[in-house]
Formats: sequence, structure tokens, C-alpha cells
Amino acid sequence: MSPSVVAVVLAAALMHATWNAIAHNIADRVAGFALMGISDLVVGGAIVSFAGSPGAAWPYVLISAGLHIVYALFLLLSYQLGEFSQVYPLARGIGPLIVGVVSIVALGKHLPAVQLAGVVLISAGLMGLVFVGGKPGRKQLPALGAAAVTGVMIASYTVVDALGVTHGPLLAYIGWLFLSQGPVMPLVVLAQSKGRTVARLRVHAGAGLLGGMVALGAYGLVLWAQTSGALAPVAALREASIVFGAFIGALFLGEKLGHKRAIAAAVVVAGIVALTV
Repeated sequence: MSPSVVAVVLAAALMHATWNAIAHNIADRVAGFALMGISDLVVGGAIVSFAGSPGAAWPYVLISAGLHIVYALFLLLSYQLGEFSQVYPLARGIGPLIVGVVSIVALGKHLPAVQLAGVVLISAGLMGLVFVGGKPGRKQLPALGAAAVTGVMIASYTVVDALGVTHGPLLAYIGWLFLSQGPVMPLVVLAQSKGRTVARLRVHAGAGLLGGMVALGAYGLVLWAQTSGALAPVAALREASIVFGAFIGALFLGEKLGHKRAIAAAVVVAGIVALTV
């Protein structure tokens, strides 16, 4: 990957860690995700007003939007069932491995040995973060199961989007993707609230909308990076967000970094270095 692509993906990773930290700290997470959906609607609508149609990329837009919706629902479920520091690394760690296998086996995008080692190191480091606190107990299995499904969805929409951005204008693809996935979570909170929708959203409006805007910016940068064709390296490199997340947690959220978490983070950094070779 070129230095510019590496820099953009690392910026996206930092933004991704930031919005997840914001989402994690919203007490009413359903309302928080709904506000992020509203951000999708507003930004997506603004983009499509001047970007037009994605043309031949329409099937990819619709499939990706569906996958993003399932991803959001299972991410929300995993946050409700388990600890952020355990479910998030699992969800993010599964994705690069699946994308790497699909990229090589199905798409014929063979990686140099050093970059393949980078993908494996990043995934291993992220998975190591899952077990920092010891072997998960039986009560944690539902949360980890939801996180695993989340990871499969991440891998799925990553592959679909990597193909989709080659079939139509990038801005139109981004706009229609955001606009298509945006309504679901607001409708969920509307169905739950029984007349209290506005009150629920107002309480967390600042954090939710900010998190949504940061999330949109992060994924927009990733979609641009995928136009380079480096599918597996981009998918793995963006998971540097976990390392950023660990430091955000330690610096701003009062979470302990610890030597085991630091070692796992160092493995991820080694993978990032291998990807940039």
C-alpha cells in the first residue's frame, strides 16, 4: 500500500475508535445508535443530492446496506450483553482473517508473504485482547457469540464494498449506502419508545450525533482506501482502531491498560509495520 493509503486508513482507525468510545459511554445505547442513523440519513441525503446514482453499483449498495444493518444490530446486542474491552476486539479481530481468506481464495488477490504475516499478526493481537482478562466464562458466551456474528458481518460488507466501489462513482456509492442504512435504528427506537422518542433522543443528541458524524467520516475514508485494490491489507490495517481504543480507554475512560493488553497491542503494531513494507 502507498504511504497515503496507510495514513488515510490509520486516520479512519483513530476515528473509528473515537466513535466507539462515544457509543460505549451513551447510557441509552439504542437511542445512541438511532442518532447515528439520523446522521446517516442527513449526510447520505446531502451527498446523493449532488452525487446522483451509483449506476451499476446499485446491487452492491443494497446488499452492503443490509449487511450494515445486521452488523449494527448485533454490535448493539454485544454491547448490551458483554464488556466493551472483550466483545469489540473479537468483532474486529475476526473480520481481517475472513477478508484475507476471501481475498486470496475467491478474488485471486494474492498477498506478499510479509503482508500476509501482517494480516495474521493484527488478527492475532486483536484476538489476544479478547482473552486478556482470562478465559471467558459461560455467562459471557452470548456476548461473544453476538460479537462473532458482528465480525462476520464486518468481513461481509468489507468484501461487498470493495467490489462495489469499482462499479460506480465513489461519492454516489457512499451517499446511497449511508442513506439506505440510516432509517433502521431510528425506527427501532420509535417502536420502543411509545411516545417518548423525542425525549430519549434529546438526552443523548450531542454525543449520538457527534459519534455518527465521526463514524461516517471513518468509513468514508475506508471506502476511498478500498479503491486502491488492497482489500485484505486495508481491512486489517483499519483494525488498528483497537490499539487506539485501548489508549483512549486508558487515558480518558479510566480503564487499565496492563502489560498483557500492551503486549497484544504491540503485536497489532507489528502487523501494521508488516503491512506497510
